[in-house]
Amino acid sequence: MSIGAEKGPHHGPAEDATGPSALVALAVRRERERLGLTASDLAKRAGLSKSTLSQLEAGNGNPSIETLWGLAGVLGVPVSRLIEPPRQGVTVVRAGQGATVRAEQSDYAATLLATCPPAARRDIYRLVVQPGQPHESQPHRPGTVEHLLLCQGRALAGPIGSAVELSAGDFISYPADVPHLFAACEPDTSAMLIIETI
Repeated sequence: MSIGAEKGPHHGPAEDATGPSALVALAVRRERERLGLTASDLAKRAGLSKSTLSQLEAGNGNPSIETLWGLAGVLGVPVSRLIEPPRQGVTVVRAGQGATVRAEQSDYAATLLATCPPAARRDIYRLVVQPGQPHESQPHRPGTVEHLLLCQGRALAGPIGSAVELSAGDFISYPADVPHLFAACEPDTSAMLIIETI
């Protein structure tokens, strides 16, 4: 397996258009056409056969991380641009789920949690929080987004009124230009917080 959702629920036909292979197919075709390249041109520059690229663009491919790096290099985009799902208001990626790419020769898997828009700034914090009074934050600058990966314990996080309970390994991304909170549900709950401002 090279790309896919790890341990996720079965995706029915209605979800196929937003599955990992479909996202890669759309992204590769979009970026290729943006550069005015034919499928043959891109395949040759990336060191792939034309049939491999055609299958990938049809959503039937299962590219390894090496293939994605090669395509991204030729297309002049980060690998994340080829596998990122459309942005939503609140995104939750549970531990063991998400668009995951694997290496060909080693037991190496990378799961995309979030991408950074152009001209954005990201500040990274490590949180260690104890149960008790939730930490409530006032709205940040318009367009601010927070990305949070829960490392240990359990917590409630997100916009006030629609916060989500998270367990270790879960990831959430949410608008931070509205009132939001973080509440530890277990002692020594820890998390990685990334605040993205444009």
